[in-house]
Amino acid sequence: MGNGQVPVADAAAEDVPVSPAFEQLPPESPIAMPEQDFSARPPLIVPRRFNIDLWARRMLVVLLALIPTGMAAHEMRRSIGLDGISLLEGIYLALFIPLFAWIAFGCATAIIGFLLLTVGKGRSVTPRPLRASQPLQGKTAILLPVCNEDFLGVLGRLSIMERSLAQVMGRERFEFFILSDSNVQSGETERAAYLEMRDSFSRPVHYRRRALNIGRKPGNIAEWVERFGGGYDYMIVLDADSIVSGQTMARLASDMERHPQVGLIQTVPTVMGAATLFARWQQFASRLFGPISAAGMIWWAGSEGMFWGHNAIVRVKAFAQSCGLPELPGRAPFGGHIMSHDMLEAALLRRRGWDVHMVTADDSFEEFPPSMPDLFTRDRRWCQGNIQHVPLLVRIAGLHPVSRFQLLVGATAYCTSPMWLTLMLVVLGGGASGVWPPTDVLPSGGLLAVTAFLLFGPKLLAMLWALLDPARRIGFGGAARMTRGVIVDIILSILMAPVAMLTQTINLFGILMGRKSSWNGQTRDRDGMAIGSAIWLFKWHILLGALLLALAIQAGSGIGWIIPVTAGLFLAPVLAAVTARKDLGRRAEASGLFQVADPWWRTQSYRPLRFRWPNGEERRVGRLAANDE
Repeated sequence: MGNGQVPVADAAAEDVPVSPAFEQLPPESPIAMPEQDFSARPPLIVPRRFNIDLWARRMLVVLLALIPTGMAAHEMRRSIGLDGISLLEGIYLALFIPLFAWIAFGCATAIIGFLLLTVGKGRSVTPRPLRASQPLQGKTAILLPVCNEDFLGVLGRLSIMERSLAQVMGRERFEFFILSDSNVQSGETERAAYLEMRDSFSRPVHYRRRALNIGRKPGNIAEWVERFGGGYDYMIVLDADSIVSGQTMARLASDMERHPQVGLIQTVPTVMGAATLFARWQQFASRLFGPISAAGMIWWAGSEGMFWGHNAIVRVKAFAQSCGLPELPGRAPFGGHIMSHDMLEAALLRRRGWDVHMVTADDSFEEFPPSMPDLFTRDRRWCQGNIQHVPLLVRIAGLHPVSRFQLLVGATAYCTSPMWLTLMLVVLGGGASGVWPPTDVLPSGGLLAVTAFLLFGPKLLAMLWALLDPARRIGFGGAARMTRGVIVDIILSILMAPVAMLTQTINLFGILMGRKSSWNGQTRDRDGMAIGSAIWLFKWHILLGALLLALAIQAGSGIGWIIPVTAGLFLAPVLAAVTARKDLGRRAEASGLFQVADPWWRTQSYRPLRFRWPNGEERRVGRLAANDE
């Protein structure tokens, strides 16, 4: 397309930002991406075969979850139903049993993942090594969508990937595309930085900023597919905070070529680049606890895997044929552009018969929100997007049963928070009104022990998995530092759980009342927050803590179990303000708290590039340490 400016079209909607478009692109190679008809079952492009082994795996996971759930239901039925079940007791059981099943299913998945990574050595969940005798034939575009990001940070991450890709065979088969939806001010900054830095790269790095931000990220990707998709076999979709090594990119492209029935391979990214105490905590948890749950999920999902919208490779032709998303009729939250497009796109690929797989990879990374409020802001968008899937479960014809299950689980995940809150209110409300002493309806000692294992067992299994591998144990700082990190993680998780419970409940009801989420650039950098602002932000949490404590005192017994919940609610402002600080993140790093192994680029000679603004200000690009400037 050359170096031209593109005229600005009329804005079609109030919230669509308009900015002068700018492009540095190769010649177009269009491909059709028709809007999908959800009401009609589409023809299968790839024949779908029944896999009895895969279905046996799924039945095993369900069985492992149902056994403890059935025992818990029987125990609770015996303790509160000897003289019949009242309405309030029926509500209690209707809440308790599915919530127990939810955590049992997660624990069963983690147990299987632990066995796969220890006894099975993870062979079934990691990509195969790249073979030198099999040169890549297809072309791969690496898509990097951005929207009002720190663009020099984006270029720094791109430079790390580009230099890593230069070291692998077949590197000439890859090209980068930066696809911008930024506003006018950010767009001009991007243009200047791109023109300054583009000659520093050893392979093509194209750039395009749209005049109209239509359809958010899925619209951004779809516009690229329709204009350039015909010239590429695969596309690796990243986020602005993603880093994937060149070796993994080449392995993914090789796997796509060896398996023509595969439409998408999703890597399971881990967290990197943490600076605040909160982000370092989540980085530690992601690296230590995430792999066993991911391995278990990969094992039972098989060819019906999920797509998280980034750090994945997609067959362009399959995506164009299967994933043209219509705008849904009606108002938010169920109408408008589809927000959680990635999970739905995986389901639509499987609907046409394409396999969707997930793999673990030690060199696939993403960043994490720097504070609790930033995490909850992102989570609200995910909540609206996942709730949007509920009517689609019955509207879309031809979905695979596992795809329907995954979409349902994604939506109901946000229903567990109001269920937990309702369960506590039922227990305390019944006690305060004299219907029952809370101790009569709380689980027995044995059942509490089982519940504790279901909640914390996956963390202990993850510790054991890391301890059994000397290299991994050293990466976490050794057994003592890892144990200290897990203990602090458990304490912080207990305090944060009730905060997340109420936040998700408020978000869910707000969305159902029609208050839609905005979709602006994410906050990726923060250093602390004022305690006054934190108190105002979490005012409803403090009020709920006071209400629960008052109900517990009125009930007169069983107050001990509610103390961790009320403590988390009362301390929410302090927890948010303290963990958002970078200086505490640096202290944690210096003391070895939440230690993780350095990513691969720290072990290689990736010297930072230097960028100089027109005013003479200079900045290093391509360094991602928390204490780098």
